[in-house]
Amino acid sequence: MPIEKTLVIAPHPDDELLGCGGTLLRRKAEGVELGWLIVTGISEETGWSLAKVRQRDEEIAKVETGLGVDQVYNLQLPTTMLDTIPMCELIQQFSQVFHDFEPDEVLVPHRGDVHSDHRMVFDAAAACCKWFRNPTIKRVLAYETLSETELSLYPSSTFHPNFFVGISPHLEEKLNLLCIYNSEIGEFPFPRSLTAVRALAQIRGASSGFEYAEGFELLREIS
Repeated sequence: MPIEKTLVIAPHPDDELLGCGGTLLRRKAEGVELGWLIVTGISEETGWSLAKVRQRDEEIAKVETGLGVDQVYNLQLPTTMLDTIPMCELIQQFSQVFHDFEPDEVLVPHRGDVHSDHRMVFDAAAACCKWFRNPTIKRVLAYETLSETELSLYPSSTFHPNFFVGISPHLEEKLNLLCIYNSEIGEFPFPRSLTAVRALAQIRGASSGFEYAEGFELLREIS
C-alpha cells in the first residue's frame, strides 16, 4: 500500500528516533510527507533550567531538520505526568493534530511500555485512529522504544513484532541523529546506547532478511 503521509507520535523527544528513526528516514527518501507529534516537554515552570529548556528546543530543531519533518506539533504537556491529565483532554488535543495533518500511516509507542506516558499516549492515539473519526488512516504501527518496551514485566504485554522495515541505508544517519540527544544517550549496556540501538536493528534484520531493520506491531491495516 503506498504511503503518502506518516505521523509519528513521540511521548518524549528521542522516542521517534529510538523507535522508528530509520523508518522515518526511509519514508522521507520515498517521498512521504512526515508529521511529528511531540506530546511532552520540559519548562522552567516544571523545574528545569532555562539552559536545559533552550538546549532541548535546539535538539528538536536539529532532529526536525535531520529527519526532514514537514510538520511538527509540540503539545508541551508535562513529562512523566500525562496520567494526571484527563484522557478526554489528551484525545481532544491529539484529534486536532490528526485532523490537521490527515495521515494515512500512524506510528505509536507500544501499549506495554513501562513508562506511564507511553501508555497514555497509546490510548489517546488509539481513540483517534477509529476509521470514522479519521478516515484517511490506512495503517497503524506500534514501535518499540529501548529502555521502555523491553523492560515490561507483564508477559501479556510484551512486544511481538510482525511488521519489519529494512533500514540498512539509513542506520548510520539514525545513530548520528540520536547523538543530538546527547544527555539521553549512555554507554552500553545502558539501553539507550548506540551499541544497543545497532544490536536491536541487527536482531530485527535477522528476523526479516535485512542487514538492519526496525520491527513494529501491525495493529491495523485497511486496503
